[in-house]
Amino acid sequence: MTDFDQIIDRSGTSSEKWERYRNRDVIPLWVADMDFRSPQAVIDALHARVGHGVFGYTLPPGELHDVVRRMLRQDFDWKVGHDWIVWLPGLVAGLNLACRAVGGEGDEVLVPIPVYPPFMSAPRHGRRTAVTVPLSVRSGRRTFDFEALERAVTRRTRLLLLCNPHNPVGRAYDREELDQVARLCERYDLVICSDEIHSGLLLDTDRRHIPIATISPETACRTITLMAPSKTFNIPGLGCAFAVVPDPELRSRFIEAMAGTVPPVNTLGYTAALAAYCHGDAWQRELLTYLRGNRDLVAQEIALMPGLSMDRVEATYLAWIDARETGLDDPSAFFEQAGVGLSDGALFGGAGFVRLNFGCPRPLLREALGRMRRATG
Repeated sequence: MTDFDQIIDRSGTSSEKWERYRNRDVIPLWVADMDFRSPQAVIDALHARVGHGVFGYTLPPGELHDVVRRMLRQDFDWKVGHDWIVWLPGLVAGLNLACRAVGGEGDEVLVPIPVYPPFMSAPRHGRRTAVTVPLSVRSGRRTFDFEALERAVTRRTRLLLLCNPHNPVGRAYDREELDQVARLCERYDLVICSDEIHSGLLLDTDRRHIPIATISPETACRTITLMAPSKTFNIPGLGCAFAVVPDPELRSRFIEAMAGTVPPVNTLGYTAALAAYCHGDAWQRELLTYLRGNRDLVAQEIALMPGLSMDRVEATYLAWIDARETGLDDPSAFFEQAGVGLSDGALFGGAGFVRLNFGCPRPLLREALGRMRRATG
């Protein structure tokens, strides 16, 4: 059994998460990076690979290709062709490549918000225009505003960026919602780029991740699905992700967009991914149990803090907290002053909100929540 309560000192490791508040008494719960040791099988595989001592240019291991295809079929009932997979050094690269591969300069990309900030910057990097459409709240859950999405479509719209499970609101969209997205994109001939990096982190036990590409064969042909082991197995620093692109023409454009700018995956990234997918199942189950406990703790504590509320987290390890009723001009700065570093919701297109990463040891989380409660009390 993994001791997820163990607090591991990350100082001196050039951790982006912890360096932000170096020499300050601030608990960092911002960037989506967990504070747990990766599965022992991953650590052992990396030791063995390092022991070999030669780190030359590395091709995607054929075994990894087969393991990923088997995982997609077992977990999501998705039969993926061998040539559909394109390896990437990171999922954000995939978002940017999709924006470059679809349409032309000046074309529009639909982006439901709030959402992970690269969704809004990727169109700009590709000389496209991001058209943001706020999610709506229905029966207490954030979902798509399909009428607003349809109104936002113009003759220049070419692409829709989807985040499922959703970062930061924690939704795991159901089949009906995804079917409506698919039908809208079919009606207006839009390509879908779906970030599904949190697909291994469903916390509600009655829910199952549904890749939008599995909605129908027609939807599959217009979809670029982005996945990675990085969030589930806490190996984001090793840079290994992949795109699943069933349509040959779309896949060709996606690969062409990589030319001269996107480096291959590094040797240790492939090693870690293979070990995680082959031997990380038991660790993943333990992690999900622990994260459910952390999620419930956050929900209980936030409910006791005046002016704060939060969405139910169906998936991910990220809590989307509404601080608008507090009257604070800058809730992120307020909580940082209180000793807790959170992500500013304005960066996600959600001013007045903060995002809290509860992927950390529970003693540390309790201390952070206690600081927040004292500050709001």
